[in-house]
Amino acid sequence: MAERPLAGRTVIDLTTALSGPYATLLLAGLGARVIKVENPLTGGDSSRNNAPYLGADGLSLARRGEDDMSVSMLLRGRNKQSVTLNLKHPKARDVLAGLVRVADIMIDNYSAGVTARLGIGHDWASAINPRIVCTSISGFGGQGGPGSGKAMDTIIQALSGVMMTAGAPGEPPVRFGLPVGDLVAPLYAVIGTLAAVLQADATGRGQHVDVSMLGALTSLVACEPFDAYEKLGLPMRTGATVPRLAPFGTFPAADGWFALCGPTDAFARGLFTAMGRDDLAADPRFASRDARVAHAGELHELVGAWAAQRPLAEVLDLLARHGVPAAEVREPGDAVRDPLVLEREEVVPLAHPRHGDPGDLYGTGVPIRFSGAEAALDRPAPALGEHNDEIYGGLLGYSPEELKALAEEGVI
Repeated sequence: MAERPLAGRTVIDLTTALSGPYATLLLAGLGARVIKVENPLTGGDSSRNNAPYLGADGLSLARRGEDDMSVSMLLRGRNKQSVTLNLKHPKARDVLAGLVRVADIMIDNYSAGVTARLGIGHDWASAINPRIVCTSISGFGGQGGPGSGKAMDTIIQALSGVMMTAGAPGEPPVRFGLPVGDLVAPLYAVIGTLAAVLQADATGRGQHVDVSMLGALTSLVACEPFDAYEKLGLPMRTGATVPRLAPFGTFPAADGWFALCGPTDAFARGLFTAMGRDDLAADPRFASRDARVAHAGELHELVGAWAAQRPLAEVLDLLARHGVPAAEVREPGDAVRDPLVLEREEVVPLAHPRHGDPGDLYGTGVPIRFSGAEAALDRPAPALGEHNDEIYGGLLGYSPEELKALAEEGVI
């Protein structure tokens, strides 16, 4: 079996909810040893209390058994080890210091200033282990943000401008169903963390990596020149179609929706042939890209009228035979069962640590394939504190008596 790219690296995972746990999930899938530190007084990661739950009797909206586990934790906790530690206890820093000594990376997604108040920030950690990389994911960055400085995905979507890029002019803001703020920030956090680890390998010094959800998502909004569109009178919100790329958008067939992308002359000619309208290629309104953009409304009406009376399979077949990029608009449940993404393990079955694979429950895999290494999420999520003995006893050398005392004092 090929070695995983981050084999031998150790990550201290102080994260909770989604943005931080997704970053550490990716690091775990790439082979790092991820030690998830959870507060025993609050029941651990907040994801452990997210409905629905999976247990011996299947899925439910409320816990029915002691070993029922949240599907959120089943997904985000894979390939991780769980230890309990109450970071507000005076003795907790000594225990955490032991982990810092053996770690390459420590990741948190607290609000700005929390690690400083707890006394576990990068300055403290680097005094113990100069090579350690400490990564923070927060709503607004290390300097904090407006109001309470706390942020949820919907708040970040609202502030980033992304809600006003979807939908049509005059419609209410559109909240993306996928929590894009929570999912984009950890991608940048992983990139920054691995870059800092490479630099630490070269220099012997780690550093603090600071990623904000707002900055990560807004930077993607800035990838499109919306300011230029506005100055030229082009609408930023265009609904189902994109006039500046016509023909481009989503259209209904008789029994389903499809997406069509035909901005080039070649794609447009293929579309006209598929429609049985080769004459449109010579029509001055549609003969060039600029002309098609100028007459986008008329063009999209023609496409919609052609497709509306035909079965989706026929529409897609005609477009494919004439080289036009097009695809069915699928439901999420169908998409995650695509044989291609399952074969590539970009989506993988989820399993309960005690009851195994329930048969039809899927979660994210590691969507990266290597020619000379392996990446996988192939171990189930841990129970709260499942690895206390292995980590504190085996890795850090605490005796059973010391662990018992720490538990009795509420440290672990």
